[in-house]
Formats: sequence, C-alpha cells, structure tokens
Amino acid sequence: MLIAETERLRLRWLTLEDTDLICHLLNDPDWKRFIFDRGHTDTQAAQAYLTNGPLASYARQGHGLYHCELKETGQAIGLCGLIQRPGLEDMDLGFALLPAWRSQGYAQEAAQACLDYGRQELNLKRILAITDPQNQRSADLLIRLGFQAQGLIKLADQESLLFSQSL
Repeated sequence: MLIAETERLRLRWLTLEDTDLICHLLNDPDWKRFIFDRGHTDTQAAQAYLTNGPLASYARQGHGLYHCELKETGQAIGLCGLIQRPGLEDMDLGFALLPAWRSQGYAQEAAQACLDYGRQELNLKRILAITDPQNQRSADLLIRLGFQAQGLIKLADQESLLFSQSL
C-alpha cells in the first residue's frame, strides 16, 4: 500500500519481498550501534523481523515502518515510519537508511512525509522520536524537523534521548 510520495521518494508498506533490504539494514554497523544489535542476521531472521514487526503493526494498527524507495528507479534506500513503542505514550518516528543513501536529504524528506501522514491521515497531535544519545546525526535531523529534546528516557534497558513534536 502506497503511503506517500515526495519529490524523490515513495513510501509504501513493507512485504516479505523486502527481506534483502531488511537483512542489509539489520547487519549495518550503524544500525547495530545506534538501534539494536541482533548479531549476524540472515534471511530467515530478516523475514521474522518483518513478520513480527512492520507486518504485525500494519495488521494491528494500520501503520508502522515503511519501505522507502527512489521514485525514479524503485531502488530501496531504507525505512521510515510511525510505530507504537512499548513505554511511549505517543507514536514514535523511526528511520534508518542504507549507508549509500545517507547525507543526501532522503531521511529528512521521508521523515517529513511520515509526519505529514501522521497529522493528516492518523490525526495525531504529537509525535515522539528516540535516538541513541551518541547518534548526533539523528538528533540533528530531528531538530531540523521541528522536534524538541525532552531529555533521557530508559526503554527496554537502553537509555535513549527523547524528542517530541506537537502537530
């Protein structure tokens, strides 16, 4: 299901056909450092991540993390979306791009599309975001998007920097 189109990107629901993208992301050193280290992840583990994460979220809530691709070529570049994390009151903006697509404005473009979708389609009044306290690039992006730092929060035994934005 198509969620949004921007000048350069298309955001759509993930499917099991996106296993290769997920496998690459889960094995990316920055994902392991800043998001969650699941060890070496193979195709079977990537499929389990899709099934138990985004696909389950779509079934339960009608939204989740979305597949981000270049509009012109269909090339997969990463994930971005709105998810309900245990321990957070409001939806959380999540994003992760493959290394080749970072620092080109794609994360900001995808994240803004998700914020617009949250406001216009889901009628959200506030969106949260968390990042590892050492992940300055993500924190800087959240600030550019209009988020305000709220301080540190502990989720799943991991300390994160919490941001919020009223829509």
